[in-house]
Amino acid sequence: MSQGNKFNRRSLLKSSLAVMAGGMAGVNARKLEGEPAIQNVNPHSSPSQLKITDMRYAIITKPGPSPCPLIRIDTNQGVYGLGEVRDVANYQYAMVLKSRLVGENPLQVDYLFEKIAQFGGISRQAGGVAAVEMALWDIAGKVYNIPIYQMLGGKWRDKVRIYADTTESDDPKEYARRAKERKAMGLTWMKMDLGIVMLKGQPGMVMEPSGMSNIW
Repeated sequence: MSQGNKFNRRSLLKSSLAVMAGGMAGVNARKLEGEPAIQNVNPHSSPSQLKITDMRYAIITKPGPSPCPLIRIDTNQGVYGLGEVRDVANYQYAMVLKSRLVGENPLQVDYLFEKIAQFGGISRQAGGVAAVEMALWDIAGKVYNIPIYQMLGGKWRDKVRIYADTTESDDPKEYARRAKERKAMGLTWMKMDLGIVMLKGQPGMVMEPSGMSNIW
């Protein structure tokens, strides 16, 4: 190797170190000025040490379907998650699961879901398990600072068409009135709860033992 090559490489190395040193000095200066060194990271969470410390509930009465039980799962790092006990189910469906959750890492969502799934059921009986899972995903999203849908495989669409519930009635004209009212609000997808209540007072329409129905 010639002296010229040695000199050139040595000069290049010195120049590179000088540039790096200048860059680091700039970073240190920004730190002194108060600029955070790391961006887009939740500084209040250390995921591997995260533990559930408590679970509480609140009953929301208005607006919307009432009553609406919400649960809150708290952690040892100040991050909390919220979940809804669906379809006005009782909050106790969720609260009986508290003893099985305290002390666990809430980021182990699938593990905890399998742990409590046996205490769920169909319809409103699933409300507690569903609320807990919802709150766990809420915590995970806050800790990793990304939308929950990204954790579940990514976004499929940019908008979702919503529907309006017209609620049950024994008068077909009432359904029509509610449908028109909701259409005027800009809603174009209706849900009709058509039940046997509409057959009230019409003999021979429902076959069942006498005294079994409370709609007559």
